[in-house]
Amino acid sequence: MTARLVLVQGPIAVGKSALARALTARLRRDGARVALVELDQIAEMALPTLPDWADAHRIFCSVVAQWLGTPLDVVVAEGVGSPEEAAALHAAVADARGAPPDGEPTLSVVLTVAYATALERALADPTRGISRDPAFLRREYDRWDRVRQEMPADLRLDTSAATLEECVEAVAGCLASRGEPA
Repeated sequence: MTARLVLVQGPIAVGKSALARALTARLRRDGARVALVELDQIAEMALPTLPDWADAHRIFCSVVAQWLGTPLDVVVAEGVGSPEEAAALHAAVADARGAPPDGEPTLSVVLTVAYATALERALADPTRGISRDPAFLRREYDRWDRVRQEMPADLRLDTSAATLEECVEAVAGCLASRGEPA
C-alpha cells in the first residue's frame, strides 16, 4: 500500500504548521501511522548558517519522499508556498518511487488568510524572524495573491473563516471520503 501524502500549502503565517500538527495528532489518535515533515524544522537544522532556502526545500522534498517509501498510512508535508515548490516535491517523490509525478496519491490542501490577519499572527509570535517585518510579509502576500490559484488543491481553506478544529475535520473528511485513515 502506498502512503497518502497530505500536502499543506500556503503563505507565511497562514496556519500551515498548526494545521499539520493538529491533523497529525488527530490521525494518530485514530490509529493511523503518520509522519509529519515540516520545512521550517528542516531549515532549522542549519540555522543560523542555512546557505539558502532552496537547500532546505530540496532536503524537505527528499525527506518526504523517503517517508513515503515506508509502511506508513499518511505523510503530512507542510511548508510548500508556490506552484514550483509543489512541482519539485512531486518530482522528488516520483523520482524516489520511479513513477510519474501525477501517479502520487496526494491530498493537496491550500490555506489562505488575509494579510492583516497574517501580520497580526506573525507579530504575536516572538519565535518568528523576518516574517514579523510588515514590508517582507506584504511582499509575500502580494506574491501569494498572484500564485494561489495556480496551486494544486483538492481542498481550499480560509483560516480566518474556519477554526483550526474545523480545518482538521475538513482535511480528515477528505481523507475518509477517499478511503484513507481519518
